[in-house]
Amino acid sequence: MDPSLKTAATGMAAQQTRIDVIANNLANVNTPGFKRSRAVFEDLLYQTIRGEQGIDSPAGDVIAQVQVGRGTKLAGVQRVHAQGTAELTERPLDLAIIGEGMFQVRMPDGTTAYTRDGSFTMSDQGVLVTSSGYPVVPEIRVTEDMIGVAISRDGVVSALVSGQTLPVEVGRFELARFPNAPGLSALGENLWAETGASGQPLVGSPQEDGFGRLEAGALESSNVEVVQEMVDMIAALRAYEINAKAVQASEDMADVTNQMVR
Repeated sequence: MDPSLKTAATGMAAQQTRIDVIANNLANVNTPGFKRSRAVFEDLLYQTIRGEQGIDSPAGDVIAQVQVGRGTKLAGVQRVHAQGTAELTERPLDLAIIGEGMFQVRMPDGTTAYTRDGSFTMSDQGVLVTSSGYPVVPEIRVTEDMIGVAISRDGVVSALVSGQTLPVEVGRFELARFPNAPGLSALGENLWAETGASGQPLVGSPQEDGFGRLEAGALESSNVEVVQEMVDMIAALRAYEINAKAVQASEDMADVTNQMVR
């Protein structure tokens, strides 16, 4: 097969992957706490047609080698953990993290997952859980005689007990942050899992030791910028088209060569 066909095919495959990543970003533009991704590519190995050559001259000059590239490949999909905008919802159990940190939730297998989605609710047992039903870590429980749950910026959860005038503390949020948050593994359901690339989590209280504060009655929106994604999509489409043109040109040249043989 003509090497140019393979080279152009790698370019088309790369732009298809880029479109896949952009489409996922746009699909999650309204997902709370979602972090956009971007595809990163690198060139493939080069064919060295001629190595460096010395020139017979008093200065001993050397001319550069001649290399032909053989395409591109996906180097990785990087997640951009930039802060999303906090949008007011006026719902007391909605929380947005302004700054660094993630909520901790307990998975059914006992492991801990992490999320920036603060759309919490109460289970039938009065336990604070995510929208998917996973309990917050550490557990926060509200009994039947408690009303008017409120959450402060430093993560203290308080409620009024029937017959009392002063609220009582029923729990406290703890946040986790990672040395390399983009290295977390996405699990779906707005959850991430710890990996070797992310490093081990550092757990602390909101507004302490570099952790962000909590904003009750608000949710962090995704950090997807629709206009930028649309521009990137157009650029990917044009790059795909020009690689397809290279495939067509290579086929046309092969066809001309075949006609000459005949």
